[in-house]
Amino acid sequence: MRRSGVPSELGRLAAPLARGLDAAWRRMHWWVGVMALLYAVSGITVIGPDEVGVVQRWGRLVGDAPATREHGPGLLFAFPRPVDQVTRVKTKYIRELAIKLAPPEDTTDGGTRLDPLTVGYALSGDQNIVHVKLVARFRVREPAEWVFYGPRSEDIVRTEVSAAIVRSLGEMGVDHVLAEGRKDLIQTVTQRSQAGLDAAHSGLELVALELTGLTPPRALVNDFDAVQSAYIGAETQKKDAEAFAQGIVPKAHASANAEAQTARADAATAQARAEGDVDAFLALEREYRANPAVVRERLYRDAAEKAIASAAMVRWVPPPAPGRGYQGLRVFVEPEATLSPASETTPPPPPQRLPEEGP
Repeated sequence: MRRSGVPSELGRLAAPLARGLDAAWRRMHWWVGVMALLYAVSGITVIGPDEVGVVQRWGRLVGDAPATREHGPGLLFAFPRPVDQVTRVKTKYIRELAIKLAPPEDTTDGGTRLDPLTVGYALSGDQNIVHVKLVARFRVREPAEWVFYGPRSEDIVRTEVSAAIVRSLGEMGVDHVLAEGRKDLIQTVTQRSQAGLDAAHSGLELVALELTGLTPPRALVNDFDAVQSAYIGAETQKKDAEAFAQGIVPKAHASANAEAQTARADAATAQARAEGDVDAFLALEREYRANPAVVRERLYRDAAEKAIASAAMVRWVPPPAPGRGYQGLRVFVEPEATLSPASETTPPPPPQRLPEEGP
């Protein structure tokens, strides 16, 4: 038998490693089993309460309909990689993205100069330059589309919203946009942005779009403010005039109606009084034709009693001398306004003879 040589120093150092490898090789079937088990359970994924799981098998979505492609909260059993790839999507998480078509805040010239190559801007329908700042809030609405088709969320949202705001501003005048047209602008931009996101199969939903800034270039801010103030002043005066007209016109109509009703009432009263006087006169005329002497005597007495009743002082003429009769009744009636203290003590002037009325 051939004797081996004396072992070298390298052989003595490698002997423990060789023995370890030999022992591991003898027990390798246990390691293979454990590794296979770990590899098999690596496809189990826990889906959170606010998440949806989407499975891709060899790069294709698993499931024929959206309901079967999306897996709710719980354990999701799938094949391990590279066969299946599980993506967890937060569908209730709302993200924010700031979009600017305006010069940066830290410009050295204060933003007074506009460089179209470096500064974003938009043109209104009447060819005025405006700077826009928006905040877009969005979420994942279709997880399967977002996982399979969708590009990077921030990029597609920024692209679609910027295109929509530029197009929508180009259809509106700057005065309308800077005054009362902001609501219409936001509504139009939101609809067009969502249509673009759907056409790109982004799987995103634009929850809200907030217009944080809509201003003209900084060099023209004072001029635009003056125009805006004048427009607001004109609108204020117009509304005040309309409010005044709405208040004064009903009052004028009410006053005219009241005066018309009063005039109609006065006319009806006067007409009724005139008709009553006419009826009384016609009745008296019929009585006079029937008994002239009686009616004339009654009218005479009524007139005399009325005159005496309204007089302040009445003096009766003394009776005539014996054997002579009255040549007419002499009655002097002085109203109260013509009396004075001297007239009360001074005797009245002698009566004048009245012309004789007849035998």
